[in-house]
Amino acid sequence: MTDLKNDRFLRALLKQPVDVTPVWMMRQAGRYLPEYRASRAKAGDFMSLCKNAEFACEVTMQPLDRFPQLDAAILFSDILTIPDAMGQGLYFETGEGPRFKKVVSTLADIEALPIPDPQKDLGYVMNAVSTIRRELNGRVPLIGFSGSPWTLATYMVEGGSSKDFRKTKAMLYDTPHAMHLLLDKLAQSVTSYLNGQILAGAQAVQIFDTWGGNLSSAAYQEFSLAYMRKIVSGLIREHEGRKVPVILFTKNGGLWLESIADAGADALGLDWTCDLGEARQRVGNKVALQGNMDPTVLYANPEAIRTEVKRILASYGKGSGHVFNLGHGITPEVKPEHAGAFISAVHEFSGQYHE
Repeated sequence: MTDLKNDRFLRALLKQPVDVTPVWMMRQAGRYLPEYRASRAKAGDFMSLCKNAEFACEVTMQPLDRFPQLDAAILFSDILTIPDAMGQGLYFETGEGPRFKKVVSTLADIEALPIPDPQKDLGYVMNAVSTIRRELNGRVPLIGFSGSPWTLATYMVEGGSSKDFRKTKAMLYDTPHAMHLLLDKLAQSVTSYLNGQILAGAQAVQIFDTWGGNLSSAAYQEFSLAYMRKIVSGLIREHEGRKVPVILFTKNGGLWLESIADAGADALGLDWTCDLGEARQRVGNKVALQGNMDPTVLYANPEAIRTEVKRILASYGKGSGHVFNLGHGITPEVKPEHAGAFISAVHEFSGQYHE
């Protein structure tokens, strides 16, 4: 494995000095890029992209080739690979998003779920990680990721995405022991999955808790954060002579920043509803912060995008410990040149905060 030519992303996550604020975008390889759409058409469907290491590598590299100022690559995959490997039968309906052929609805269903082996059952992901890492050749760090146990559980119980999480929350309150068993199995699965990615070459990992913010405060602590804390405690934190930073991202998690900061990760991802400066005051020196521009700002003209980048940089203020990102994933309708304006503005305006 080659030395990194650009490690400012890893340095910022560990609150070490950097020359400019590093930047990457959640979903930076995706449908807003015409080259991605061409690759997906060639592959045939989304899962064929994910399961073919060459295709996964190709689409991971596309945003880096288009936007050379990006400071990190993120593995191209899906958060639902673990439930699929547990036998749930993941498929995608056009316009409907992810669906499962089997749903989890009883304690017996949960007891029957296997814990996937990352090499045997998710080997295609490990192949993609090692292929991408080789292709990057030290250009920027590679981020691995997983969904959080709670977020994965919602899809498994609902059978797909949901607006109200009716079945999942009914299970949580009616049979909490069943939900805890499901979450514990998922936490074990996520831990081994992320460790597999680290051993295959991921240099940082992020846990996406997309639906944790839909829980009550008490339920979030018990059914989401507790399991992310368990995962963090089981992760490989040093590999290839470097620390492997861990990022926790709970969408709509601004109420619980102090608790999340105590979970043992190196950085917290923030959505756009949080004030970055206030978040920095609340967490102190415990963790770095990642975020948090509203993705819909990218629909605006480049000058408006640059103004918002400047505002967010000023909100965080001087010093390291900030990775610039969107507050959630970039959306398919964004013009690529607007994404480019965002990325270049971060480097252009952030140097003054690192003198």
